[in-house]
Amino acid sequence: MFIETEPTPNPATLKFLPGRQVMPGGTREFTTPEEAEASPLAQALFDTGEVTNVFFGGDFVSVSKAPGVDWPSLKPQIVSVLLDHFVSEAPLFAGGSAAGISVPAEDALLFEADPADADIVEQINELLETRVRPAVAGDGGDIAYRGFKDGVVYLTLQGACSGCPSSTATLKQGIEGLLKHYVPEVVEVRAA
Repeated sequence: MFIETEPTPNPATLKFLPGRQVMPGGTREFTTPEEAEASPLAQALFDTGEVTNVFFGGDFVSVSKAPGVDWPSLKPQIVSVLLDHFVSEAPLFAGGSAAGISVPAEDALLFEADPADADIVEQINELLETRVRPAVAGDGGDIAYRGFKDGVVYLTLQGACSGCPSSTATLKQGIEGLLKHYVPEVVEVRAA
């Protein structure tokens, strides 16, 4: 088995491609070692002591390193953990009861949508799904819709995109420009 790596726009994050499916559907982000207890793979990556974020996408794992850690020393450790996991065909998530495992509400909205905005919200979500999500996944991250109110779209960037120095530019110049072009009711995009 060969695991490819790709840089992301976030210098603290690398995208690892194991050449097989990672998540059968959706995504999952781990931002603390406690959250990572839900996944043997995420926990093993945090156990290196030099990882600050693990993100599972459809066919990739994005890993963010701690400040002061250099990739040449950490990357072989990450590849070794990933190889051990995928070669052994270990489960991605811990089995047994879900009791005691805290799963963040990734799709939680900030507020109830106005029924009058249903068509606008549908257009926004379609654009996010077809145009934005594939682009941010290519950079090792994901985007989550959090709400629309008074012309403002609220989004959360995840994975490599969450701590990226260019995340503000991605939101303001990229996503905001796209949404304003196709959905005239959108006046601004903000990070949730």
